[in-house]
Amino acid sequence: MSKNTLSTRLYPTRIDIPAEVREQVVSLLNQTLAATLDLKTQAKQAHWNVKGTDFYQLHELFDELAGELEEFVDMVAERVTALGGYAVGTARKAAENSILPEYPFDILDGQEHVAALADRFAPYAKHIREAIAKTDELGDADTADLYTEVSRTIDKRLWFLEAHLQASAIKNGNGAASAKTPQTAAVK
Repeated sequence: MSKNTLSTRLYPTRIDIPAEVREQVVSLLNQTLAATLDLKTQAKQAHWNVKGTDFYQLHELFDELAGELEEFVDMVAERVTALGGYAVGTARKAAENSILPEYPFDILDGQEHVAALADRFAPYAKHIREAIAKTDELGDADTADLYTEVSRTIDKRLWFLEAHLQASAIKNGNGAASAKTPQTAAVK
């Protein structure tokens, strides 16, 4: 059953969670680690390259997002090792194993960066919620709790990003509540 790859290999520990469970959780955590590292660097990409009238506000927001994600990187990696696993967190492995699409390098406009980040925060948030359910199902309440903590922040940050996009949609729709952007129309 075991693939015995570095992302699932365990070292001896006295933690009382069965090895079969820890192997599954460590694999999931390493997938999360890759996506979190990737999302952090994508937020920094936006931070470095944003232009436009909302430059300063978005420059600061994107840096704050990256900082929060850096904290999650550390939390996730340390949980991997606490479970007796090997944290696989290099940039190369993150790029190879991330669930997120590559960030567009040819955008400068603030709204385009906001949309690109929202398009990445949404699947990341979904992954985190699925991980809550999976780790809870496996009986690892501590890891489920870690994922829940991350989920609350990521959902809040997605809300912040979408608020920028929703304001544009409302403005373009002359204040009509039914105005939809292509992104929000697709979400329904």
